[in-house]
Formats: sequence, C-alpha cells, structure tokens
Amino acid sequence: MKAMIFAAGLGMRLRPITNTLPKALVEINGVTLLERAIRHLREAGVHEVIVNVHHFAEQIVAFLRAQNNFNMRVEISHEEVLLDTGGGLKKAAWFFDDGQPFIVHNADVLSRLELARMYRFHRERNALATLAVKPRNTKRYLLFDKEGRLCGRTEVKSPLEGGFVGLSENARAALLAFDGIHVLSPAIFDLMHEAGAFSIIDTYLRLAAAGERILAFRTDEYYWRDVGKLE
Repeated sequence: MKAMIFAAGLGMRLRPITNTLPKALVEINGVTLLERAIRHLREAGVHEVIVNVHHFAEQIVAFLRAQNNFNMRVEISHEEVLLDTGGGLKKAAWFFDDGQPFIVHNADVLSRLELARMYRFHRERNALATLAVKPRNTKRYLLFDKEGRLCGRTEVKSPLEGGFVGLSENARAALLAFDGIHVLSPAIFDLMHEAGAFSIIDTYLRLAAAGERILAFRTDEYYWRDVGKLE
C-alpha cells in the first residue's frame, strides 16, 4: 500500500518554533510529527510513502536519511513553490502507478483512526475519494448528504457544533469537519484539471458536483487533534 504525507507547509501557526524548523519535525513527547504520521501509516500496512517538502526541506531529507527511511521506501517531492494540497498531490501523481487506492495524511494531525478500516470502506464503496470527517467545533465545514456524499461546504464566523443545514425542501446536509486524512483512487489524477497551486478540496467539490463519489468516513469514535498550531 502507498501513501502521501503533506509536509511542505510553512507552519505559520507554529511560529516562532518553525522559524528554524519545518513543521513536520516539531516534536511531541520527543517524537516528530513526521515520524508519528509514518508510524500511523505503517500500522495500516503502508510500505511506500512520498513526502512533499518545501520549508527547510533539507532538514526533512536529512532526518529521514538518519532514520534509514524507517525501513520503508520513501520518496521526496520537492516543491520549489508551494503548490497547496491539490497541486502537491498532482505533482506526486507519478508515484501512484500501481492502480491501487492510496492514503493521504497531513503531517500536522494526530489521530488514532483505523486507517485500514477506512481503506476497506473506500474500496467496498467504489469511491473516488473518501474523507475522514467528524462533527466538531471549527469555522469551516464540508457538507454531506444523507448518503454520505460530498455536496458542498460552508464557513461560519464562530465555531459551532456539527449539525444539519437545509439545502432544499427535500435535502438536508450534515456539517462535518475534515480530519486531514483521505483515501483516493488513482483515477482522480485524470480528472484533476486544475493547474499550479490549488486546494484538493476545491477539486473534490467540483467532482462531487459532477456526480463523482466523494464520500464521508465518520471518525466520531476516534481521537483526533490538530497539532499545527500553538494553542
């Protein structure tokens, strides 16, 4: 199984720590965020990983080399200019050449999600993309219909509990927050018409509107935390 770790961000919310260190190498209890993401993926059966880098890229490369790539195949996708999540994924498309679904994992989230279970869910439902989501307090939500298919997004001025919002007389959508973990089928690359730097969420919304199966995987029961900020 293959995966990608998003580790190219500037870590603005973690300054001043990230003034001299890439976000992926920030430590929690002596273990870097990058190592935690790699361990999480390896537990699910991932043995090949590509990591995108930009900010202090050489530090990440040196760290992986010092760890013997954690006895996995690890490739580096160096972004001279930040490409955001969609552009970064598109640049790494060459890595996913086996025709199998793969996992994408933000470096700055801690999760106890059973990735293997989510991977099976994705395959069994023949999804193009499956997003780990839960109802939690945030300012940005994705909207999913009664069948768990992505149907929109919304932003609020103040965090609120995930609930329901009416889209029409016959449709109601769950407001769910994205966990920064997704499973994708490689067929998505042929449908990524965007170029340069772009958000993968924008691509998901466009494809969902066109009828593609972009599904929710509810993670309510699993521990999750955004560690990409100092609070």
